[in-house]
Amino acid sequence: MLKGIVVGFILAVIALVGGGYYYFANGMAPVATSEPPMPFERKLSSMALRARIEKDHVGESPVPADEPNFVAGAKVYKDHCAACHGLPNQPPTTYSTTMFPKPTQLFRGKGVTDDPPSESYWKAANGIRLSGMPSFKKSLTDTQLWQVSELVAHADQIPESAKQILVLDTPPPAAPAPASATKSGK
Repeated sequence: MLKGIVVGFILAVIALVGGGYYYFANGMAPVATSEPPMPFERKLSSMALRARIEKDHVGESPVPADEPNFVAGAKVYKDHCAACHGLPNQPPTTYSTTMFPKPTQLFRGKGVTDDPPSESYWKAANGIRLSGMPSFKKSLTDTQLWQVSELVAHADQIPESAKQILVLDTPPPAAPAPASATKSGK
């Protein structure tokens, strides 16, 4: 009887692995950004991300949550994050609406104000696979990563000086077209 249970278990594992392979190898898995997520995709990826962040234990922010750091963080955010994560009182960019998964709009609703700065720091420093979120640890300093992490953790409390930086730039007026040179007679 034990031998039958073991054989049954092995066959079940082979069938699951074979079914999974068939699902992916025959183009049945949703891979386009317009398709719904795979079963349990969101739950499994969130679980893995949270476990990894806890495992790495970033620690407390060495940067105080104060006006100079919010202002510096706002500059970094506007230059590196706003295209995907949006600006206050602005609709999501067309670019961000075509991504999958959709990037969190950090100034809409709760955003990530309920996340500790260390979690946002980890995400900005390391990026998140298969989400479009890049790693910024080679392009931003550690201080800049902490400043932007403090900004998004306190997005509902930032001072006016930081809010003024987080506005949509208006394009400069178009320069008048140069007058075309008249051809001289031949």
